[in-house]
Amino acid sequence: MLGTVNRVLIALAGLLLLALGGSVLAVGLGAPPPSWWIHNGRHDVLLTQAERTHWRAAGWWWPTVLAALALLVLLALWWLTAQLRRRRLTEVLVDTGDGEDALLRGRALETVLATDAAHQEGVAHAEAVLRGTRTAPRVRVWLQLEADVAPETALRDLTNQALTHARDSAALEKLPAEVRLTSVKHRAERVT
Repeated sequence: MLGTVNRVLIALAGLLLLALGGSVLAVGLGAPPPSWWIHNGRHDVLLTQAERTHWRAAGWWWPTVLAALALLVLLALWWLTAQLRRRRLTEVLVDTGDGEDALLRGRALETVLATDAAHQEGVAHAEAVLRGTRTAPRVRVWLQLEADVAPETALRDLTNQALTHARDSAALEKLPAEVRLTSVKHRAERVT
């Protein structure tokens, strides 16, 4: 969802900046202003004295301005924290069985899981990403299958081999997985 929000916000900001910037540049170079342009010529000021002080006496003006600015700041802070939040799990807490805990690097578990999955019969390429928390990780796996492999076979092999091996080696009770299957793109074969 965050990727979609980013794309929409960037597209809207880009279109707005392009329209305003292009209009300002065109008017500044002497082109006639567009019909929606709020000023009459290239030497016109952005806000006149009357425009700046028109709503100042109204009782609703300053609370509305402050509320809009506060909302804008909160939305910007939400967006910033969403950008800075880590997408991948950096480490997994492993119970060693002797009362102590060990930390397993998330990238190491991802690499082993992807390598195990890629060595399955009929899998051309595999990727894995850990998410969740250190004590309750989840994994997202992408498998690119050869054309002659049945998806249920690949999914069964992944569950019985790679996921079970990863879960057992990290001493996890469960390792929920989301698996996405795609097929290898290939050109059509010619029949002669």
